[in-house]
Amino acid sequence: MTHIDNIVETDGALILGAGIAGLFTALKLAPMPSIVLAGTRPGLSGSSAWAQGGIAAAMGEDDSWQSHAHDTMVAGAGLCDRAVVDLVAREAPERIADLIGYGVPFDRKSDGSLALGREAAHCVPRIVHVKGDGAGAAISATLAARAGEADCITLLEGFHAIELAMEAGRITGIFARSGIGPDARLILFRARAVILATGGLGALYAVTTNPLESRGEGLGMAARAGALIADPEFVQFHPTAIAVGRDPAPLATEALRGEGAVLIDEAGARFMSAIHKDGELAPRDIVARAIHRQIVSGHKVFLDCRAAIGAQFPHHFPTVYAACMAAGIDPILAPIPVAPAAHYHMGGIASDTQGRSSLPGLWAVGECASTGLHGANRLASNSLLEGLIFGARVADDVRGTLQAGRLRGLPPAPPRFASPAPPHVLRAAMSRDVALERDARGLGAALEVITRLQNTSTEPALLNMAAAAKLVTVAALARQESRGGHWRSDFPQTEKVGTRTFMTLADADKIASRQALPHRASK
Repeated sequence: MTHIDNIVETDGALILGAGIAGLFTALKLAPMPSIVLAGTRPGLSGSSAWAQGGIAAAMGEDDSWQSHAHDTMVAGAGLCDRAVVDLVAREAPERIADLIGYGVPFDRKSDGSLALGREAAHCVPRIVHVKGDGAGAAISATLAARAGEADCITLLEGFHAIELAMEAGRITGIFARSGIGPDARLILFRARAVILATGGLGALYAVTTNPLESRGEGLGMAARAGALIADPEFVQFHPTAIAVGRDPAPLATEALRGEGAVLIDEAGARFMSAIHKDGELAPRDIVARAIHRQIVSGHKVFLDCRAAIGAQFPHHFPTVYAACMAAGIDPILAPIPVAPAAHYHMGGIASDTQGRSSLPGLWAVGECASTGLHGANRLASNSLLEGLIFGARVADDVRGTLQAGRLRGLPPAPPRFASPAPPHVLRAAMSRDVALERDARGLGAALEVITRLQNTSTEPALLNMAAAAKLVTVAALARQESRGGHWRSDFPQTEKVGTRTFMTLADADKIASRQALPHRASK
Protein backbone atom coordinates (compact mmCIF):
# COMPACT_ATOMS: atom_id res chain seq x y z
CA MET A 1 0.00 0.00 0.00
CA THR A 2 1.33 3.44 -0.96
CA HIS A 3 2.38 5.63 1.94
CA ILE A 4 0.98 9.19 2.09
CA ASP A 5 3.89 11.33 3.28
CA ASN A 6 1.89 14.40 4.22
CA ILE A 7 -1.66 15.77 4.30
CA VAL A 8 -2.27 19.47 3.65
CA GLU A 9 -5.74 20.85 4.33
CA THR A 10 -7.42 24.17 3.63
CA ASP A 11 -10.79 25.56 4.70
CA GLY A 12 -11.05 27.19 1.29
CA ALA A 13 -10.38 26.08 -2.28
CA LEU A 14 -7.67 24.01 -3.91
CA ILE A 15 -6.81 25.12 -7.45
CA LEU A 16 -4.74 22.90 -9.70
CA GLY A 17 -2.99 25.03 -12.29
CA ALA A 18 -1.29 28.43 -12.11
CA GLY A 19 -2.00 29.77 -15.56
CA ILE A 20 -4.35 32.66 -16.23
CA ALA A 21 -7.51 30.66 -15.41
CA GLY A 22 -6.19 29.36 -12.09
CA LEU A 23 -4.63 32.62 -10.91
CA PHE A 24 -7.64 34.74 -11.90
CA THR A 25 -9.96 32.33 -10.06
CA ALA A 26 -7.81 32.58 -6.92
CA LEU A 27 -7.84 36.38 -7.07
CA LYS A 28 -11.61 36.43 -7.53
CA LEU A 29 -12.04 34.05 -4.56
CA ALA A 30 -10.23 36.48 -2.24
CA PRO A 31 -10.49 36.94 0.68
CA MET A 32 -11.42 33.25 0.81
CA PRO A 33 -8.24 31.21 1.31
CA SER A 34 -6.98 29.13 -1.58
CA ILE A 35 -4.01 26.94 -2.40
CA VAL A 36 -2.76 27.08 -5.99
CA LEU A 37 -0.66 24.09 -7.10
CA ALA A 38 1.75 24.46 -10.01
CA GLY A 39 4.34 22.26 -11.62
CA THR A 40 6.60 25.24 -12.27
CA ARG A 41 6.68 28.85 -11.13
CA PRO A 42 3.16 30.38 -11.10
CA GLY A 43 2.63 32.58 -14.13
CA LEU A 44 4.97 30.44 -16.22
CA SER A 45 3.14 27.09 -16.11
CA GLY A 46 0.94 25.78 -18.89
CA SER A 47 -0.04 27.44 -22.17
CA SER A 48 -1.25 30.78 -20.81
CA ALA A 49 2.15 32.44 -20.77
CA TRP A 50 2.72 31.32 -24.36
CA ALA A 51 -0.49 32.86 -25.72
CA GLN A 52 0.37 35.48 -28.32
CA GLY A 53 -2.93 36.57 -29.82
CA GLY A 54 -4.63 38.44 -26.98
CA ILE A 55 -8.18 38.55 -25.65
CA ALA A 56 -11.36 39.19 -27.63
CA ALA A 57 -13.87 41.69 -26.22
CA ALA A 58 -16.28 44.20 -27.74
CA MET A 59 -14.44 47.33 -26.60
CA GLY A 60 -14.58 49.44 -29.77
CA GLU A 61 -17.17 52.08 -30.65
CA ASP A 62 -18.12 50.19 -33.82
CA ASP A 63 -18.49 46.87 -31.98
CA SER A 64 -21.08 45.20 -29.74
CA TRP A 65 -21.33 42.09 -27.63
CA GLN A 66 -23.96 40.84 -30.09
CA SER A 67 -21.43 41.07 -32.93
CA HIS A 68 -18.82 39.21 -30.85
CA ALA A 69 -21.41 36.54 -30.06
CA HIS A 70 -22.34 36.23 -33.73
CA ASP A 71 -18.74 35.69 -34.80
CA THR A 72 -18.29 33.08 -32.05
CA MET A 73 -21.38 31.20 -33.18
CA VAL A 74 -20.30 31.18 -36.82
CA ALA A 75 -16.82 29.89 -35.98
CA GLY A 76 -18.29 27.18 -33.73
CA ALA A 77 -19.88 25.41 -36.70
CA GLY A 78 -23.29 24.80 -35.17
CA LEU A 79 -22.24 23.38 -31.80
CA CYS A 80 -21.91 26.47 -29.58
CA ASP A 81 -24.27 26.82 -26.63
CA ARG A 82 -26.02 30.11 -27.44
CA ALA A 83 -26.69 31.04 -23.82
CA VAL A 84 -23.03 30.51 -22.91
CA VAL A 85 -21.83 32.49 -25.93
CA ASP A 86 -24.08 35.42 -25.05
CA LEU A 87 -23.02 35.58 -21.40
CA VAL A 88 -19.32 35.40 -22.35
CA ALA A 89 -19.63 38.15 -24.94
CA ARG A 90 -21.63 40.37 -22.54
CA GLU A 91 -19.23 39.93 -19.63
CA ALA A 92 -16.00 40.25 -21.66
CA PRO A 93 -15.51 44.04 -21.24
CA GLU A 94 -15.89 43.72 -17.47
CA ARG A 95 -13.16 41.09 -17.33
CA ILE A 96 -10.84 43.29 -19.42
CA ALA A 97 -11.52 46.06 -16.90
CA ASP A 98 -10.50 43.63 -14.12
CA LEU A 99 -7.19 42.99 -15.83
CA ILE A 100 -6.57 46.69 -16.30
CA GLY A 101 -7.28 47.13 -12.60
CA TYR A 102 -4.72 44.44 -11.78
CA GLY A 103 -2.16 46.35 -13.85
CA VAL A 104 -2.01 44.53 -17.19
CA PRO A 105 -0.30 46.96 -19.63
CA PHE A 106 -2.49 46.53 -22.71
CA ASP A 107 -1.35 48.26 -25.89
CA ARG A 108 -2.90 51.68 -26.35
CA LYS A 109 -3.25 54.25 -29.11
CA SER A 110 -1.83 57.75 -28.90
CA ASP A 111 -5.08 59.06 -27.38
CA GLY A 112 -4.86 56.52 -24.53
CA SER A 113 -7.65 54.24 -25.75
CA LEU A 114 -7.07 50.52 -26.15
CA ALA A 115 -5.41 49.48 -29.41
CA LEU A 116 -7.62 46.77 -30.90
CA GLY A 117 -6.38 44.21 -33.42
CA ARG A 118 -8.28 41.95 -35.78
CA GLU A 119 -7.88 38.20 -36.10
CA ALA A 120 -9.38 35.47 -38.24
CA ALA A 121 -13.19 35.17 -38.36
CA HIS A 122 -13.76 38.41 -36.39
CA CYS A 123 -15.75 40.97 -38.37
CA VAL A 124 -14.11 43.96 -36.66
CA PRO A 125 -10.94 44.66 -34.64
CA ARG A 126 -11.65 43.60 -31.03
CA ILE A 127 -8.47 41.92 -29.75
CA VAL A 128 -6.59 43.58 -26.88
CA HIS A 129 -2.84 42.90 -26.99
CA VAL A 130 0.31 43.52 -25.00
CA LYS A 131 3.38 44.47 -27.05
CA GLY A 132 1.77 42.99 -30.14
CA ASP A 133 2.26 39.31 -29.34
CA GLY A 134 3.01 39.19 -25.62
CA ALA A 135 -0.44 39.15 -24.02
CA GLY A 136 -0.21 35.73 -22.42
CA ALA A 137 3.16 36.35 -20.79
CA ALA A 138 2.22 39.83 -19.55
CA ILE A 139 -1.17 38.82 -18.16
CA SER A 140 0.27 35.71 -16.51
CA ALA A 141 3.09 37.70 -14.89
CA THR A 142 0.70 40.39 -13.67
CA LEU A 143 -1.76 37.92 -12.14
CA ALA A 144 1.08 35.95 -10.54
CA ALA A 145 2.40 39.16 -8.96
CA ARG A 146 -1.04 40.11 -7.60
CA ALA A 147 -1.59 36.57 -6.28
CA GLY A 148 1.83 36.62 -4.62
CA GLU A 149 0.83 39.81 -2.78
CA ALA A 150 -2.45 38.33 -1.49
CA ASP A 151 -2.23 36.87 2.02
CA CYS A 152 -5.16 34.55 1.33
CA ILE A 153 -3.49 32.84 -1.66
CA THR A 154 -0.83 30.17 -1.13
CA LEU A 155 1.20 29.50 -4.26
CA LEU A 156 3.00 26.13 -4.26
CA GLU A 157 5.28 25.04 -7.10
CA GLY A 158 6.99 21.75 -7.87
CA PHE A 159 3.91 19.51 -7.48
CA HIS A 160 2.61 17.10 -10.11
CA ALA A 161 -0.99 16.09 -9.49
CA ILE A 162 -1.76 12.49 -10.41
CA GLU A 163 -5.18 11.58 -9.03
CA LEU A 164 -8.33 13.09 -7.56
CA ALA A 165 -9.27 12.11 -4.01
CA MET A 166 -12.90 11.10 -3.53
CA GLU A 167 -14.74 10.51 -0.26
CA ALA A 168 -18.38 9.45 -0.02
CA GLY A 169 -19.00 10.36 -3.65
CA ARG A 170 -17.51 13.85 -3.39
CA ILE A 171 -14.18 15.14 -4.67
CA THR A 172 -12.29 16.32 -1.60
CA GLY A 173 -8.73 16.75 -2.78
CA ILE A 174 -5.83 15.84 -5.01
CA PHE A 175 -2.93 13.42 -4.66
CA ALA A 176 0.26 15.03 -5.91
CA ARG A 177 3.89 14.04 -6.23
CA SER A 178 6.64 16.26 -4.86
CA GLY A 179 10.26 15.68 -5.87
CA ILE A 180 11.75 13.13 -8.25
CA GLY A 181 13.37 9.73 -8.10
CA PRO A 182 13.77 7.97 -4.74
CA ASP A 183 13.15 11.27 -2.90
CA ALA A 184 9.67 11.67 -4.38
CA ARG A 185 6.87 12.04 -1.84
CA LEU A 186 3.12 11.59 -2.12
CA ILE A 187 1.10 14.51 -0.71
CA LEU A 188 -2.65 14.58 -0.19
CA PHE A 189 -4.10 18.08 -0.53
CA ARG A 190 -7.63 18.32 0.86
CA ALA A 191 -10.12 21.15 0.41
CA ARG A 192 -13.82 21.94 0.47
CA ALA A 193 -13.70 22.86 -3.22
CA VAL A 194 -11.36 21.46 -5.87
CA ILE A 195 -10.92 23.53 -9.04
CA LEU A 196 -9.13 22.13 -12.08
CA ALA A 197 -7.40 24.73 -14.27
CA THR A 198 -4.98 22.30 -15.87
CA GLY A 199 -5.05 23.43 -19.51
CA GLY A 200 -5.26 21.31 -22.61
CA LEU A 201 -3.79 18.20 -24.21
CA GLY A 202 -1.72 19.47 -27.13
CA ALA A 203 1.46 17.71 -25.97
CA LEU A 204 -0.23 14.35 -26.57
CA TYR A 205 0.59 15.19 -30.20
CA ALA A 206 4.11 15.00 -31.61
CA VAL A 207 3.73 18.40 -33.32
CA THR A 208 2.26 20.99 -30.97
CA THR A 209 2.51 24.64 -29.96
CA ASN A 210 1.78 23.72 -26.33
CA PRO A 211 4.31 23.29 -23.53
CA LEU A 212 5.06 19.64 -22.86
CA GLU A 213 3.16 19.65 -19.56
CA SER A 214 -0.10 20.29 -21.47
CA ARG A 215 -0.87 16.61 -21.87
CA GLY A 216 -4.49 16.23 -20.81
CA GLU A 217 -3.86 14.98 -17.30
CA GLY A 218 -6.51 17.14 -15.65
CA LEU A 219 -9.09 15.88 -18.13
CA GLY A 220 -7.82 12.34 -17.62
CA MET A 221 -7.97 12.57 -13.82
CA ALA A 222 -11.54 13.82 -13.92
CA ALA A 223 -12.54 11.17 -16.46
CA ARG A 224 -10.98 8.37 -14.41
CA ALA A 225 -12.99 9.62 -11.41
CA GLY A 226 -16.19 9.33 -13.47
CA ALA A 227 -16.73 12.91 -14.70
CA LEU A 228 -18.81 13.57 -17.80
CA ILE A 229 -16.66 14.78 -20.71
CA ALA A 230 -17.98 16.97 -23.52
CA ASP A 231 -16.90 17.28 -27.17
CA PRO A 232 -13.49 15.60 -26.80
CA GLU A 233 -13.13 14.97 -30.55
CA PHE A 234 -12.68 18.67 -31.35
CA VAL A 235 -8.99 19.54 -31.37
CA GLN A 236 -7.89 22.79 -32.98
CA PHE A 237 -4.68 22.90 -34.98
CA HIS A 238 -3.07 26.29 -35.29
CA PRO A 239 -2.42 26.94 -38.97
CA THR A 240 0.91 28.69 -38.58
CA ALA A 241 3.35 26.98 -36.27
CA ILE A 242 6.88 27.90 -37.32
CA ALA A 243 8.21 24.80 -39.07
CA VAL A 244 11.81 24.67 -37.83
CA GLY A 245 11.83 21.24 -36.16
CA ARG A 246 11.47 22.39 -32.56
CA ASP A 247 9.35 20.56 -29.94
CA PRO A 248 7.16 22.31 -29.03
CA ALA A 249 6.90 24.35 -32.22
CA PRO A 250 7.09 28.14 -31.85
CA LEU A 251 3.96 29.96 -32.95
CA ALA A 252 3.43 32.65 -35.56
CA THR A 253 0.40 34.43 -34.10
CA GLU A 254 -2.78 34.84 -36.08
CA ALA A 255 -2.46 38.58 -35.52
CA LEU A 256 0.18 38.58 -38.28
CA ARG A 257 -2.51 37.60 -40.78
CA GLY A 258 -4.78 40.15 -39.16
CA GLU A 259 -2.20 42.77 -40.11
CA GLY A 260 -2.17 41.56 -43.71
CA ALA A 261 0.46 38.80 -43.84
CA VAL A 262 -0.31 36.23 -46.56
CA LEU A 263 0.24 32.51 -47.08
CA ILE A 264 2.28 31.47 -50.10
CA ASP A 265 3.80 28.31 -51.54
CA GLU A 266 7.42 27.78 -52.51
CA ALA A 267 6.78 29.59 -55.81
CA GLY A 268 5.40 32.63 -54.02
CA ALA A 269 1.80 31.97 -55.06
CA ARG A 270 -1.09 32.62 -52.69
CA PHE A 271 -3.69 29.86 -52.37
CA MET A 272 -6.19 30.84 -49.66
CA SER A 273 -8.20 33.26 -51.81
CA ALA A 274 -9.31 30.33 -53.99
CA ILE A 275 -10.45 28.34 -50.92
CA HIS A 276 -12.43 30.84 -48.82
CA LYS A 277 -13.87 34.30 -49.35
CA ASP A 278 -11.97 35.59 -46.31
CA GLY A 279 -8.65 34.23 -47.56
CA GLU A 280 -6.02 34.12 -44.82
CA LEU A 281 -8.63 35.31 -42.28
CA ALA A 282 -10.91 32.30 -42.78
CA PRO A 283 -11.71 30.21 -39.66
CA ARG A 284 -8.73 28.33 -38.27
CA ASP A 285 -9.86 24.85 -39.25
CA ILE A 286 -10.21 25.88 -42.89
CA VAL A 287 -6.82 27.58 -43.01
CA ALA A 288 -5.12 24.71 -41.19
CA ARG A 289 -6.54 22.06 -43.54
CA ALA A 290 -5.63 24.14 -46.59
CA ILE A 291 -2.01 24.35 -45.42
CA HIS A 292 -1.99 20.66 -44.50
CA ARG A 293 -3.21 19.71 -47.98
CA GLN A 294 -0.58 21.88 -49.61
CA ILE A 295 2.11 20.13 -47.60
CA VAL A 296 0.88 16.56 -48.22
CA SER A 297 0.71 17.43 -51.92
CA GLY A 298 4.44 18.11 -51.85
CA HIS A 299 4.42 21.89 -51.49
CA LYS A 300 6.04 24.05 -48.85
CA VAL A 301 4.04 26.79 -47.17
CA PHE A 302 5.29 30.14 -45.91
CA LEU A 303 3.79 33.10 -44.07
CA ASP A 304 4.94 36.20 -45.91
CA CYS A 305 5.01 39.24 -43.64
CA ARG A 306 7.41 41.36 -45.69
CA ALA A 307 4.94 43.73 -47.32
CA ALA A 308 2.38 43.93 -44.53
CA ILE A 309 4.71 44.32 -41.54
CA GLY A 310 8.26 44.60 -42.82
CA ALA A 311 10.66 46.65 -40.70
CA GLN A 312 8.08 47.03 -37.92
CA PHE A 313 8.26 43.30 -37.14
CA PRO A 314 10.70 43.51 -34.18
CA HIS A 315 8.61 46.24 -32.54
CA HIS A 316 5.09 44.95 -33.20
CA PHE A 317 5.71 41.21 -32.80
CA PRO A 318 8.87 40.76 -30.72
CA THR A 319 8.09 37.20 -29.57
CA VAL A 320 7.64 35.85 -33.08
CA TYR A 321 10.59 37.87 -34.33
CA ALA A 322 12.86 36.39 -31.67
CA ALA A 323 11.69 32.84 -32.47
CA CYS A 324 12.37 33.39 -36.17
CA MET A 325 15.79 34.90 -35.62
CA ALA A 326 16.73 32.03 -33.27
CA ALA A 327 15.97 29.67 -36.16
CA GLY A 328 18.02 31.71 -38.62
CA ILE A 329 15.05 33.37 -40.34
CA ASP A 330 14.76 37.16 -40.65
CA PRO A 331 11.03 37.73 -41.22
CA ILE A 332 11.70 41.26 -42.42
CA LEU A 333 13.55 39.84 -45.40
CA ALA A 334 12.23 36.29 -45.84
CA PRO A 335 8.91 34.44 -45.53
CA ILE A 336 8.45 32.17 -42.49
CA PRO A 337 8.05 28.39 -43.06
CA VAL A 338 4.84 27.24 -41.37
CA ALA A 339 2.79 24.09 -40.77
CA PRO A 340 -0.27 23.22 -38.65
CA ALA A 341 0.27 22.01 -35.08
CA ALA A 342 -2.00 20.83 -32.26
CA HIS A 343 -2.93 24.00 -30.43
CA TYR A 344 -6.19 23.98 -28.46
CA HIS A 345 -8.78 21.50 -27.19
CA MET A 346 -12.38 22.66 -27.58
CA GLY A 347 -13.56 19.64 -25.58
CA GLY A 348 -13.00 18.98 -21.92
CA ILE A 349 -14.68 18.33 -18.59
CA ALA A 350 -18.36 19.09 -19.10
CA SER A 351 -19.15 22.14 -16.97
CA ASP A 352 -22.11 24.47 -16.53
CA THR A 353 -22.25 28.26 -16.43
CA GLN A 354 -20.85 28.21 -12.88
CA GLY A 355 -18.01 25.88 -13.81
CA ARG A 356 -19.47 22.89 -11.98
CA SER A 357 -18.56 19.44 -13.27
CA SER A 358 -20.77 16.37 -12.94
CA LEU A 359 -18.81 15.34 -9.81
CA PRO A 360 -19.78 17.01 -6.51
CA GLY A 361 -16.96 19.13 -5.16
CA LEU A 362 -15.20 19.53 -8.52
CA TRP A 363 -15.15 22.64 -10.71
CA ALA A 364 -13.28 23.17 -13.98
CA VAL A 365 -12.14 26.36 -15.65
CA GLY A 366 -10.14 27.24 -18.76
CA GLU A 367 -9.06 24.86 -21.49
CA CYS A 368 -9.60 21.69 -19.44
CA ALA A 369 -13.32 22.56 -19.26
CA SER A 370 -15.95 22.37 -21.98
CA THR A 371 -18.59 25.04 -21.41
CA GLY A 372 -20.14 25.05 -24.87
CA LEU A 373 -18.54 28.40 -25.76
CA HIS A 374 -16.27 27.14 -28.54
CA GLY A 375 -18.47 24.57 -30.23
CA ALA A 376 -16.59 22.66 -32.91
CA ASN A 377 -14.00 25.35 -33.60
CA ARG A 378 -12.76 28.07 -31.22
CA LEU A 379 -12.87 31.66 -32.41
CA ALA A 380 -9.45 33.30 -32.19
CA SER A 381 -8.62 34.91 -28.81
CA ASN A 382 -11.70 33.54 -27.05
CA SER A 383 -9.59 31.10 -25.01
CA LEU A 384 -8.04 33.40 -22.41
CA LEU A 385 -11.38 35.18 -22.25
CA GLU A 386 -13.16 31.94 -21.33
CA GLY A 387 -10.72 31.38 -18.47
CA LEU A 388 -11.42 34.87 -17.11
CA ILE A 389 -15.21 34.70 -17.48
CA PHE A 390 -15.55 31.32 -15.83
CA GLY A 391 -12.82 32.00 -13.29
CA ALA A 392 -15.00 34.78 -11.91
CA ARG A 393 -18.12 32.62 -12.11
CA VAL A 394 -16.46 29.64 -10.40
CA ALA A 395 -15.27 31.92 -7.61
CA ASP A 396 -18.80 33.26 -7.07
CA ASP A 397 -20.23 29.74 -7.02
CA VAL A 398 -17.59 28.28 -4.69
CA ARG A 399 -18.10 31.06 -2.15
CA GLY A 400 -21.80 30.28 -2.05
CA THR A 401 -21.60 26.48 -1.89
CA LEU A 402 -18.71 25.48 0.38
CA GLN A 403 -19.75 22.82 2.83
CA ALA A 404 -19.16 23.41 6.52
CA GLY A 405 -17.56 20.89 8.82
CA ARG A 406 -14.26 19.12 9.00
CA LEU A 407 -13.24 16.61 6.35
CA ARG A 408 -13.13 13.09 7.72
CA GLY A 409 -11.77 9.77 6.60
CA LEU A 410 -8.85 9.03 4.30
CA PRO A 411 -9.34 8.33 0.58
CA PRO A 412 -7.41 5.43 -0.95
CA ALA A 413 -4.03 6.47 -2.33
CA PRO A 414 -2.86 5.59 -5.86
CA PRO A 415 -0.60 2.52 -5.92
CA ARG A 416 2.16 4.36 -7.79
CA PHE A 417 2.95 8.03 -8.31
CA ALA A 418 5.74 8.54 -10.81
CA SER A 419 5.14 11.20 -13.48
CA PRO A 420 6.57 10.04 -16.80
CA ALA A 421 6.38 12.07 -20.00
CA PRO A 422 3.94 11.12 -22.78
CA PRO A 423 5.34 8.04 -24.55
CA HIS A 424 6.66 8.64 -28.05
CA VAL A 425 4.41 5.89 -29.41
CA LEU A 426 1.32 7.71 -28.09
CA ARG A 427 2.35 11.12 -29.47
CA ALA A 428 3.21 9.57 -32.83
CA ALA A 429 -0.14 7.77 -33.05
CA MET A 430 -2.11 10.89 -32.18
CA SER A 431 -0.26 13.01 -34.77
CA ARG A 432 -0.55 10.35 -37.45
CA ASP A 433 -4.12 9.17 -36.92
CA VAL A 434 -6.08 11.65 -34.76
CA ALA A 435 -4.96 14.90 -36.32
CA LEU A 436 -6.29 17.27 -38.97
CA GLU A 437 -7.78 14.63 -41.27
CA ARG A 438 -9.11 11.41 -39.78
CA ASP A 439 -10.65 8.16 -40.99
CA ALA A 440 -11.92 4.97 -39.38
CA ARG A 441 -8.81 2.96 -40.21
CA GLY A 442 -6.40 5.45 -38.67
CA LEU A 443 -8.55 6.09 -35.63
CA GLY A 444 -8.83 2.36 -35.03
CA ALA A 445 -5.04 2.04 -35.22
CA ALA A 446 -4.60 4.86 -32.70
CA LEU A 447 -7.13 3.23 -30.40
CA GLU A 448 -5.07 0.03 -30.40
CA VAL A 449 -1.99 1.97 -29.26
CA ILE A 450 -3.96 3.78 -26.54
CA THR A 451 -5.64 0.62 -25.25
CA ARG A 452 -2.30 -1.21 -25.12
CA LEU A 453 -0.87 1.64 -23.05
CA GLN A 454 -3.84 1.49 -20.68
CA ASN A 455 -3.53 -2.27 -20.29
CA THR A 456 0.21 -2.32 -19.61
CA SER A 457 0.61 0.70 -17.31
CA THR A 458 -0.03 1.16 -13.61
CA GLU A 459 1.27 4.75 -13.44
CA PRO A 460 -1.64 7.15 -12.81
CA ALA A 461 0.02 9.87 -14.90
CA LEU A 462 0.18 7.58 -17.93
CA LEU A 463 -3.37 6.39 -17.32
CA ASN A 464 -4.53 10.01 -17.23
CA MET A 465 -2.87 10.71 -20.59
CA ALA A 466 -4.26 7.52 -22.09
CA ALA A 467 -7.76 8.36 -20.84
CA ALA A 468 -7.65 11.78 -22.47
CA ALA A 469 -6.34 10.32 -25.73
CA LYS A 470 -8.96 7.56 -25.72
CA LEU A 471 -11.81 10.04 -25.26
CA VAL A 472 -10.60 12.14 -28.20
CA THR A 473 -10.17 9.08 -30.41
CA VAL A 474 -13.40 7.27 -29.56
CA ALA A 475 -15.47 10.44 -29.95
CA ALA A 476 -13.78 11.07 -33.32
CA LEU A 477 -14.72 7.55 -34.43
CA ALA A 478 -18.26 8.02 -33.22
CA ARG A 479 -18.80 11.33 -35.02
CA GLN A 480 -19.39 10.18 -38.57
CA GLU A 481 -19.40 13.62 -40.13
CA SER A 482 -16.97 16.50 -40.60
CA ARG A 483 -17.49 19.65 -38.56
CA GLY A 484 -15.17 22.41 -37.36
CA GLY A 485 -11.94 21.04 -35.96
CA HIS A 486 -13.04 17.43 -36.66
CA TRP A 487 -12.59 16.29 -40.25
CA ARG A 488 -13.34 12.74 -41.41
CA SER A 489 -12.04 12.03 -44.91
CA ASP A 490 -14.41 9.02 -45.01
CA PHE A 491 -17.36 11.19 -43.86
CA PRO A 492 -16.69 14.62 -45.41
CA GLN A 493 -20.28 15.82 -45.20
CA THR A 494 -21.67 17.95 -42.35
CA GLU A 495 -25.00 16.93 -40.86
CA LYS A 496 -27.73 19.57 -41.05
CA VAL A 497 -28.28 19.59 -37.28
CA GLY A 498 -25.25 19.56 -35.03
CA THR A 499 -25.26 17.77 -31.67
CA ARG A 500 -22.67 17.95 -28.93
CA THR A 501 -20.96 14.81 -27.65
CA PHE A 502 -21.20 13.84 -23.99
CA MET A 503 -19.53 10.68 -22.69
CA THR A 504 -17.77 9.22 -19.68
CA LEU A 505 -14.58 7.19 -19.78
CA ALA A 506 -16.70 4.11 -19.04
CA ASP A 507 -18.76 4.91 -22.14
CA ALA A 508 -15.57 5.24 -24.19
CA ASP A 509 -14.21 1.95 -22.87
CA LYS A 510 -17.43 0.13 -23.77
CA ILE A 511 -17.55 1.62 -27.25
CA ALA A 512 -13.88 0.84 -27.86
CA SER A 513 -14.25 -2.74 -26.68
CA ARG A 514 -17.03 -3.55 -29.10
CA GLN A 515 -15.82 -1.31 -31.97
CA ALA A 516 -19.44 -0.64 -32.96
CA LEU A 517 -19.03 3.05 -32.19
CA PRO A 518 -22.53 4.47 -32.58
CA HIS A 519 -22.57 8.28 -32.30
CA ARG A 520 -23.67 9.11 -28.79
CA ALA A 521 -24.70 12.72 -28.62
CA SER A 522 -26.85 14.77 -26.31
CA LYS A 523 -27.93 18.29 -25.70
